[in-house]
Amino acid sequence: MAVKSPRIRLGDLSVGFVDSLAEALRSYGQNPLDLLERYGLDPARLATPRARLSIPRYMRLGHAAIEQSRQPGLGLTMGKLSRLSQLGLAGVTAAQAPTVREAARSLIRFEPLYASNYRGQANFAEDNQGAWLRFYSISPYNAYNRFVIDSVLAGWTQQLGQVAQQLIIPERAHIEFPAPSYSDEYEPALACTVDFAAEHNQLRLGQAVLNLRNPQHCSSTWLHLLELCERELEQLTRTRSLRERIIQLLGPLLHGREPDLQEVATRLQMPTWTLRRKLAEEGTQFRAILNETRHELAVAYIRDTELAFGEIAYLLGFASAEAFQRAFKRWNRQTPGEFRRTQRLSL
Repeated sequence: MAVKSPRIRLGDLSVGFVDSLAEALRSYGQNPLDLLERYGLDPARLATPRARLSIPRYMRLGHAAIEQSRQPGLGLTMGKLSRLSQLGLAGVTAAQAPTVREAARSLIRFEPLYASNYRGQANFAEDNQGAWLRFYSISPYNAYNRFVIDSVLAGWTQQLGQVAQQLIIPERAHIEFPAPSYSDEYEPALACTVDFAAEHNQLRLGQAVLNLRNPQHCSSTWLHLLELCERELEQLTRTRSLRERIIQLLGPLLHGREPDLQEVATRLQMPTWTLRRKLAEEGTQFRAILNETRHELAVAYIRDTELAFGEIAYLLGFASAEAFQRAFKRWNRQTPGEFRRTQRLSL
């Protein structure tokens, strides 16, 4: 018998991210308390260890903060005001790294400890001249999610500067979406030239910046913190079934197309026939996992986001919006529009 997977969520992050949003509002002369209360983020909630905030709720909160402050560049201000301690254990660990390079590596490696998104995970790609700190795509971009990219890239610049205890100057920044109305705010926030409508969201650091040393580094404390992070990361991942690992892989692969069994097997570093056999031992098949994942994600996107149905169809790998609408009606006996209206009425 197939074991039903837990409800798929679009992702969540530490409530520590709310601190920089509140600080950004205060920097504009705004009181953030009423807004945070409206989203259930009172001081007790924000002080709860390991407390998380869902990605859709975070995006709605950010949009509401932008509307309240009338500052579309709020995400850039959030990044400039961010602190490593807001990233929990991973941030405290990065703050003890010996160099900017090791701090960046630890922020990326231990990202699951403070943020999880079905769409992907950040990565650190180093070459002979430097490294790219790359954030995954969360397109299509709109008023609800541009601030996320802004806050991450500006946050990396600020946080790594905290490690070196000096202003760091990236070589360049790339941003996937076209230049927004507040594009003149980027270079002061990121301290470098910014290219819009790029292939990735990423920050380029040269070797000189990566080699900057941390004056506060303590080797024994750093190694102890690394051990704690590795232990927490193992705890997050060790109980995953093969089915759950496949579901995690499907998010980034679905965009605009339908991944097949062979591609997923390659990502899992096993032969196709082995993957098929192991799934049979778990009482399921790849096609069943793909369809159930699409169904659960469709429900989450329609219920929890403001994305248009054509955009959701693309994110789930359907050939057209019409194909998605037919599949959704088959799954739920409602059209996507009927389902969204029903969900809004029930709130």
